[in-house]
Amino acid sequence: MTTSSETFDALVVGGGPSGATAAHDLAKLGRKVLLLDRAGRIKPCGGAIPPRLIRDFEIPDDLLVARVNAARMVSPSDKRVDMPIDGGFVGMVDRDMFDEWLRVRAAQAGAIRRTGLFKRFEHDIAGLTVVHYEERAADGTVTAKTVKTRALVGADGALSAVARQCLPGADRLPYVFAYHEIVRSPPVDSSFDGRRCDVYYRATVSPDFYGWIFPHGDTVSVGTGSACKGFSLRDSVGGLRAAAGLGSTETIRREGAPIPLHPLPRWDDGHSVLLAGDAAGVVAPASGEGIYYAMIGGRLSAEAVHEFLETGNAKALRKARKRFMRMHGIVFWILGVMQWYWYSNDRRRERFVSICRDRDVQRLTWDAYMNKELVRAKPIAHVRIFFKNLAHMAGLASA
Repeated sequence: MTTSSETFDALVVGGGPSGATAAHDLAKLGRKVLLLDRAGRIKPCGGAIPPRLIRDFEIPDDLLVARVNAARMVSPSDKRVDMPIDGGFVGMVDRDMFDEWLRVRAAQAGAIRRTGLFKRFEHDIAGLTVVHYEERAADGTVTAKTVKTRALVGADGALSAVARQCLPGADRLPYVFAYHEIVRSPPVDSSFDGRRCDVYYRATVSPDFYGWIFPHGDTVSVGTGSACKGFSLRDSVGGLRAAAGLGSTETIRREGAPIPLHPLPRWDDGHSVLLAGDAAGVVAPASGEGIYYAMIGGRLSAEAVHEFLETGNAKALRKARKRFMRMHGIVFWILGVMQWYWYSNDRRRERFVSICRDRDVQRLTWDAYMNKELVRAKPIAHVRIFFKNLAHMAGLASA
């Protein structure tokens, strides 16, 4: 084992959007930061990022591989409802390029990057956190290494090794397992629309989630997810590809990973460890959207860790979750209720897609998604949508 004499202000485990953002922000605040990421990690993800993310995190245009101006909702009976975006777009990114750009930006801000596999941590008598990890050389040689840090941020995904150690019961959080295939886009003269996201709601695609076909310029992400054991995600994606005319296109890569269903009730250990991103469970119910919430979670975690380092008061770490839930807790609760009710069977899915025809629903959905906040400026529209929802839930409206 190699024990380093280095001591960091913060060590961030995981170089996805949340960890890379936390490392970047802490480094910009003048902290000595180590960003530790394992090699070869790409998460299955549709890759959609809203204008709020592009603006708040200063994402350059050249990272956007496509600009989507509409979504198409597909019901169990194959009814199709288009939801155009009026005067705007949703950006699409490839996670391999996007995540690496975020890690490079963190390094340019001053964070030290290392490739390694986190193993465990403990607290020493001086109050520092001792982190053990394995570093793999190009020839395959594995070296056990140890460093010290004043604060540890666990942004190492849904099955976080940091979370399992610092928060008992974190590994029992329910998950959807997501799977997608990145395939070559069809020729431009085909019927495939490279500026539209297709979302499929039917039990054959997923008994408890949905399927997606998201354009990425030269490639397409085709995926689905489910928490139901025994459901074949590969067969489902194969069916989606066939339905979209992508069955014979080249498959570039296949990826699968768990997605948490709701935020953990606590993100810190009360000492010096804080969770962020999927490790903290910040993926939106119903939609499964995670990039924006991961990045804002990483930013809030950086602010909380910075305050902890300034004051030495571990209670500062709690503020990351408190601030996040104040900003997005209501939206997560609403989306959780929607997923529980509308995704429970195909009859309800049929009605859910039917609701999406309503222009009030479309405008408020896009306003909330694009700006990442509930729209309060249109109370009459909210009232209309409330009663339309009641009518559909009671079966009084036609699907």
